[in-house]
Amino acid sequence: MPIKIPSTLPAYKVLSEEGVMVMGEGRAANQDIRPLKIALLNLMPKKIQTENQFARLIGATPLQIDLHLIRMSEHQTRNTAAEHMEEFYRPFSDVKNEKFDGLIITGAPIEHLPFPDVTYWKELMEVFEWTQTNVHSTFGVCWGGMAMINHFHGVKKHMLDHKAFGCFKHHNLDCTSPYLRGFSDECVIPVSRWTEMHQDEIDTAPGLRTLLSSDKSGPCLVEDPDHRALYIFNHLEYDSDTLKQEYDRDVANGTPINVPDNYYPDDDPSQPPRNRWRSHAHLLYGNWINEIYQTTEYDMSKIGSGQS
Repeated sequence: MPIKIPSTLPAYKVLSEEGVMVMGEGRAANQDIRPLKIALLNLMPKKIQTENQFARLIGATPLQIDLHLIRMSEHQTRNTAAEHMEEFYRPFSDVKNEKFDGLIITGAPIEHLPFPDVTYWKELMEVFEWTQTNVHSTFGVCWGGMAMINHFHGVKKHMLDHKAFGCFKHHNLDCTSPYLRGFSDECVIPVSRWTEMHQDEIDTAPGLRTLLSSDKSGPCLVEDPDHRALYIFNHLEYDSDTLKQEYDRDVANGTPINVPDNYYPDDDPSQPPRNRWRSHAHLLYGNWINEIYQTTEYDMSKIGSGQS
């Protein structure tokens, strides 16, 4: 089944050309099924790139997905055209009374700031609390996951003395988890961050379970059943060239940056990078969508109510 997005959204053309099944509003309205209503709270500066990345993954499942794009109410992006934001995004203040089967909260390039210093932190905390009454399952990604685990459990983010940057081997710590169904014992995941979470602090928080972890970059995927949430601190959604774009940008700006580890063949930036995480990206987000489908309420008014 396809993902339902506006036919004028740039992701529609991109995904169609890749062979991902997409459908517009008209065709979706003629299907007598309830699609899963998934929201993307997009905090990244390159909105369109991020839309493409997540729509590609959640649109590859056998279920119909109704994707909604959300932004913070007062924060104005400087990297995406105002016309795009006006046409395709709704502020959080406009969706607070709606229910969603799933919500993805992206990362944001503000790792150096303490959480309370983020301009939209107060509203984001409202979003976190809102997920407990209006969202069946939430997926916090990179900074978004760090912010959410901090809000609910007080787990701190810690600054690194150098950027964790590259493709690192991760260990499958729970092969019985439905979210890791089909995963190998080891997988490679792109990492790009200046902060980290400490495993011992996660271990002291009640109810949390680490599912993926790396010897080099630490905990990666954490399940929080009490809050119906997953937190991933790395970037399975990245395109093949996303790390390259970040590396080339920093080199061009004169920003000190190491060649991303284990990314280019022979660590040679003159060669095209190889994507070794695509299959696990589809597995993880496909498993998440499947778990939502298996457990969410058909009557969306019951989401968050505790009714079965």
